[in-house]
Formats: sequence, structure tokens, C-alpha cells
Amino acid sequence: MEKAFVSIVKVTDVYEALQESLQLCDGLAGLNISDRILIKPNIVSWDFDLPFPPYGVVTTSVVISALVRILSEHGFKDLTIGEGSLPMVKPKGEVIYEALGYKKLQERYGVKLVDFNMEEFITTDYGDGFTLDIAKQALEADKIINVPVLKTHSQAKVSLGIKNLKGCLSKKSKQACHGLGGDELSLTFPRIIDKLPVALTIIDGLYTLEKGPGPTGKAFRKDLLIASRDPFACDLVGAAILGYPVQEVDHLINYAQRHGCSLELADYEVKGESVADQQKFVNYDWGWTKEDTGPVGFEKRGITGLVIRKFDSSLCTGCSVQYNPMLILLGSAYKGEPFPNVELISGKQQLAAPGFNLSVLFGKCACHVNKDNPNINKAIQLWGCPPDLEKFTEALAAEGIECDYNEYVRFRNYLFDRYKKEEGFNLADWTIA
Repeated sequence: MEKAFVSIVKVTDVYEALQESLQLCDGLAGLNISDRILIKPNIVSWDFDLPFPPYGVVTTSVVISALVRILSEHGFKDLTIGEGSLPMVKPKGEVIYEALGYKKLQERYGVKLVDFNMEEFITTDYGDGFTLDIAKQALEADKIINVPVLKTHSQAKVSLGIKNLKGCLSKKSKQACHGLGGDELSLTFPRIIDKLPVALTIIDGLYTLEKGPGPTGKAFRKDLLIASRDPFACDLVGAAILGYPVQEVDHLINYAQRHGCSLELADYEVKGESVADQQKFVNYDWGWTKEDTGPVGFEKRGITGLVIRKFDSSLCTGCSVQYNPMLILLGSAYKGEPFPNVELISGKQQLAAPGFNLSVLFGKCACHVNKDNPNINKAIQLWGCPPDLEKFTEALAAEGIECDYNEYVRFRNYLFDRYKKEEGFNLADWTIA
């Protein structure tokens, strides 16, 4: 069997590097000039209200711009950029697209811009009683070019090409991917690609991100492009560069088993830079106490009287985005005295334990799972999907736990400002000249 090609190119000029990357992996070979091509970036979230550092979080506009330019120069005319950002993102896709400069691609090359969340989803049968609601535009494309970011993920270890396709799902199906047992995250989202015509994956590694997938993680400048016509091979190489052998990434193992893919890097032909030369471990995990009572940072601050069990893979995307802000708010309520014997429960499987004065049920799933739990003395039920942080703050205040929302604002400014002195961090990478 012929080996799949994967290219790794060091970037100085994005356009030139992408051309080289596509040449090395023969990336355009599977495309026809008449194809309806969907470009799927990773725009997991955006924020116009508070500072938002996109480094290692959102696909850079300079890579998308270079890709569209190259496709246009090769005669491809039917191009669409489509994404389904997180459902709680207030600005619609067209506003985010304008902020990212995509409207200029529309004007120059006739690229169509589609917000999946505003369009139709089609229930798609994967067999074995497993269905997902997939964006119609993704199903109807002749070919998809998938352009994820080179980053880690707090639940999936890495978030690369196969994971990026979760943005093609409806909100309901995204939530369903965070299930239990046979519906566990590492078993569900790797199946999305089976019904999608992904012809090329280009991993945007201009930046990489530890403790991703959101802006609370720490980004690093990487200046790499990784590309392949084989989606698994591309992810395998991307994971290796992040320091994760494929044998340590459950969703890639599950994909490989379903598709008969080799887990050995030597069975794939890597062109350009070597994996070994570009490999550097990037941590995906957030530190938690050994007793599973809360973040290590809380323990270092001496916070007691509060138990927060670590999130698991059943915590769906909406709640996971609110999770870190929730921790910041809880931290702001600490004034040197112990919390009044409080526990916080999240996800679809965590159960409130006996002996607590107050159980905070964070999100609709935690409320459902614990609605008849006899262990609960008193509950704060935050039924939102995801929960509203203002209601969270108000509910805790009613119990004498005073959170300071300004502390979260300060934290968001810190996340943004910490890159100002870092060499190579350039917000212009998310604009199009």
C-alpha cells in the first residue's frame, strides 16, 4: 500500500509556505475545478465585549487568505467558507467573518460565507442507531478543505482536523457528542468525518496552544503548516508534534480502529521538516488536587470549604466555555475565610455527595442528573445550557458568597495583555490586507 504524504513546512511567508506545503503533499490532486469546495476553519468562539486573544485558538486569517488565493489562482471558483461557532457566541457568523477580514475574500474572489448556526441541519444516519445533525452545506459540498489549529484540548488532549469537524454539527448534536458509555466523546466525534467529503486537511500551526481549546490556555509561536490529503495521517503528525504519540489519544485510536489505519508514524511519509525537529510537548491538562477537591491554584491560595470535582468529557462545549470564568468568580469570592461547606457539580455523571451544606449544580445536565439526589441538603440549580454567569453570581450572593465580576474582567484583560510583550504575537494575523 502506498504511504500517505504529510507535509511539514516552516513558515516565513505564509503564502509561499502554503504553496510548498500543498506541493509536498500533492494537496490539490483530489480536487476538480468544478467542485463546490467548502473551507472549514476553526472559529470556536469570539468576543466583542471583552478582550479576546485568538492566538492558537482561532484559525489565522492569513492562512485562510493564502489558501483562497492559491485556489483561485488554480482556477477554483466555487468556494465557500463555513463554520458553526459556539451557540452562545452573541455576534452572528457574518459579524465575526467581517472582523476576521473574510468579507474581503468575498469581494475579491466571490467566496460565499456561511454561518452553519443560521442554516439548515440534516439528520444523518451513521448506523447502529447513531445519528448526527450535520450542516447541509457541509453535506452538499463536493470537497471540504479542513483548516484546524495546532492546539491541545482539555478533554480530548489534542484538537486537530478530525475534532474541528464538530463545528459542522447542530447545537443538539454537539451536546450529544459529550455522552456516557458508548456515546463518550472519544467515540462520537471521530465518526463525524465518515459522512463528509474531506479532501484536504491543513493544520494552521502559526501558533500553538497549551491547556486549550480556548483563550484561557497559553499560546506559543510555532510557525508551522502541516498538510495531508489523509485526515488521520495529518492528525497523527500534528499530535506527535504536540508531544502526543497517537497511542495516547483515545479519539485517534478509535478512528484508526474503525478505518484500519496504522498507528505507526513510520508507516506515513513525512516531507519537509522532520517531526523530531519540530516536536515539543505542549501540556493539555489543568492541574487538580489529588483528592479531586479543586484546582491546584485554589489549594495554593488556601481556599477551603469548597469542593469542585474536575470536569470530565461529559461536560459539553457550552458549559466548558463557562467553566473557567466560573472558577475565576469563585476565586474572587475567597476573602480569607473558608467557604460554607460548598460543592460544585458539572457534566452528565457527577453526583452530589453527602455532607455538604450547599450543592451548586452547574448547567442543565448536572441539574437533571441530581434532581432527585437524596444527598443534597440545599441546591443552587443553574439550568442554563450553558449556565448564565450573572445568574450564577446572583444565586451565590443570596447564600452569602460574594463573587466579583470585575475580577473576571481583570482576568480577561490579563489573558490578552500577557501577549503584548511576547515577540511574534501579531493580531494582524487575523486580518486580511
